[in-house]
Amino acid sequence: MGASFRSKHEQNYAQNKDQDDTRDPATHLKADEDIAHYLEAVLEDGDPNLVAAALGDVARAKGMSQIAQAAGLGRESLDKALSTEGNPEFATVLKVIRALGLKLKVVV
Repeated sequence: MGASFRSKHEQNYAQNKDQDDTRDPATHLKADEDIAHYLEAVLEDGDPNLVAAALGDVARAKGMSQIAQAAGLGRESLDKALSTEGNPEFATVLKVIRALGLKLKVVV
């Protein structure tokens, strides 16, 4: 699931947003296990923009306003930071991870 897939997916979603919300990954991220698998796959890809956008997908699935408030950030700025065009600071990423109830884990 590389960046080109993500870009094409977002373009298709933007074009068909009013017609079909099933193209938005956030609509498929209901169970914690699904969220974990999704983020693991994105982290394996290693693209920082894709990681930020995936966190945005998860935040939308959980409620962007609620996550922004829990992270101590503005909803609009968080939404922008967690898009494929965004470039969030690492501190922002950590705040969002905590607000989502997730933890980073190092495995050797």
